[in-house]
Amino acid sequence: MLEVSGTPAWHGAHAGAHIGLLEVTGLEGATASPELERRKRETEARLRERYAGMDRPALAALPVMSAYVKYYKRFEMTYHVLLQVESIAWKGRNLPDVSPLVDANFTAEVETLVLTAGHDAERLQGPLRIDVARPGEQMTGMNGKTCLLRAGDMLMRDGLGVCCSILHGQDDRSPIGCTSRHVLYVAYAPPGVPAEAVEGHLRQVEANLRLAAPGLQVDQCRMLAADGNST
Repeated sequence: MLEVSGTPAWHGAHAGAHIGLLEVTGLEGATASPELERRKRETEARLRERYAGMDRPALAALPVMSAYVKYYKRFEMTYHVLLQVESIAWKGRNLPDVSPLVDANFTAEVETLVLTAGHDAERLQGPLRIDVARPGEQMTGMNGKTCLLRAGDMLMRDGLGVCCSILHGQDDRSPIGCTSRHVLYVAYAPPGVPAEAVEGHLRQVEANLRLAAPGLQVDQCRMLAADGNST
């Protein structure tokens, strides 16, 4: 089981925030699943029905969504899950087909609105720390390009550097791949997102995963809470 903890800087800068952790193994048999594909179609239909007739301000004001919108606005950015929900609900686009381990998470994400990264645990070097970005700090994103992190952004580090930040997403070395069999999902919830929403999201990710990998094992499913104490 991977060791994950929050730094004093994270506790002090993001009081009220939560991190949800879901670590799973036994994914060797994960394959394309008709049941998961059916769930994706059902999710798309629910989003279109749920948000029919709404506009962006109304969507952005929803519980959970509004907390992320507020967080991103601090950095003059737009919450990308908001845009993804719009594309499915209002533009008729479908959930992408990447891989069962990625699709299980993304399908839950657009329904619960809880931002979650998926890492190949074997590509991480522990211990893992939930931290904040420092001035001038950089990371290499999934597209292979170097990006300048926004100071104060919530992120996760391992022994090799930054693995993921809320604003810039995941690095280029630890995302889930087609051979991943040991996976860590990390849900980032800024203040204003209830812990119950994060817990429900992790349960939904697990349920989706079991459609493609019924023999999976949960190594850990737990929450970290920023208590505001930076000492």
